[in-house]
Amino acid sequence: MKIVGFTRTALALLVFCAATAIVSPAQIFTTLVDFNGTDGDDPGAALVQGTDGNLYGTTGLGGAANYGTVFEITPTGTLTTLYSFDRTDGSSPSGALVQAADGNFYGTTGLGGAANDGTVFEITPSGTLTTLHSFDGADGDLPNGGLVQASNGDFYGTTHTGGTANDGTVFRITPAGTLTTLYSFCSQADCTDGYYPSGGLVQATNGKLYGTTDFGGADETCPDGCGTAFEITPAGELTTLQSSFTFGYPESGVVQGISGNFYGTTNGGSAAPSSIFEMTPSGTLTVLGSTCCELIAGLVQASGGNFYGVTNQGGTANDGTIFKITPAGELTTLYNFCPQAKCSGGAYPYAGLMQATNGIFYGSTTGEGHGLSNNGSIFSLSIGLPPFVETRPTAGDVGAAVIILGTDLTGSTAVTFNGTAATFNVVSASEITTTVPAGGTSGAVEVTTSSGTLKSNVAFRVLP
Repeated sequence: MKIVGFTRTALALLVFCAATAIVSPAQIFTTLVDFNGTDGDDPGAALVQGTDGNLYGTTGLGGAANYGTVFEITPTGTLTTLYSFDRTDGSSPSGALVQAADGNFYGTTGLGGAANDGTVFEITPSGTLTTLHSFDGADGDLPNGGLVQASNGDFYGTTHTGGTANDGTVFRITPAGTLTTLYSFCSQADCTDGYYPSGGLVQATNGKLYGTTDFGGADETCPDGCGTAFEITPAGELTTLQSSFTFGYPESGVVQGISGNFYGTTNGGSAAPSSIFEMTPSGTLTVLGSTCCELIAGLVQASGGNFYGVTNQGGTANDGTIFKITPAGELTTLYNFCPQAKCSGGAYPYAGLMQATNGIFYGSTTGEGHGLSNNGSIFSLSIGLPPFVETRPTAGDVGAAVIILGTDLTGSTAVTFNGTAATFNVVSASEITTTVPAGGTSGAVEVTTSSGTLKSNVAFRVLP
């Protein structure tokens, strides 16, 4: 008998554990926004940096009709509600937005739409929303994991349920809205290929997509399997890389590190420790560290090479933490939520962190009875990491257009791809446009600015 899909309420199991952390003077935690319901409630997805230097995200509830919002926030905390969902066009957005090459943002809602099974939408930076697709169950239901734009220009994502066996899908959708179901989970006997994916996908340097399922697989340590990790080609050929998670459920997908390996988290809930793992492209697992408390969100590898994440609970007040873990597995608690009166800084972070090009981390808390308005918050955490530049995309042929995001780029005098000079145009203080130069090879992209040289946080891969 299979377990039904997780809900956020079901995941919020109380796991009491203690941890101590001393916030060094170099660390600065700031609450940027405390949502009041009208401007949003329950921000459960990671933020994304736009080409204008501002941050964009969603709330699962709140807004004009209480079905969720899309918002913009400046790095200093000025919030603008761009759109309020009304259920006919979607409800409960939960996956992170992605800004595509056309400058617009694309995302998913877990519910709402024509059949109340969720939607895929496009929204301009000024707030004009277009519903690209409404799921109908047969082609997927509950697309909670967000989207990734692959190098072919199409978007890829997962649905938690729906599909042939109602156990979730992997799908592709074009920017114009043509959707193709690439794979329906539980297609194999005993669901050894997994079921109920919650996290999104990541496109690796080899061009393939990688993700996880919450349940299923070959191992019987957990009821109904502990989940799987899989690889799928852009055309839809799926390979199960790992089906023997024995240390919790991998609910949040994976990220590819600079080592080429994949990193993620498993949620042990109240029954077992939660863990941070490393997985080779062939599927070999290594547990890097464990924590007593729920790891619902995924990881981000920051400039400097370390990984950062949040626990939904635990810490000194059992309201969540921010942690750092090195690739070698050294785990450090950086911040304990709810040290203030009435938890004005928020509690229970559900979404992962993102690092903006100014070097600062940004994240959200869901609140759940804490905070000034009990509707969640947006925060920043500075730990002294330097600024960097980010390329979109992170791979391309010679001559391909590339956008470089950064901070204080006005007056930049040079752009190089692994040492090869490229022509470029400074669009604004936060954006440069360029093309992959002839003779360029895979490696770091560097931008020479008036205040120094900024290096890309991820190596750019020049395609053959």
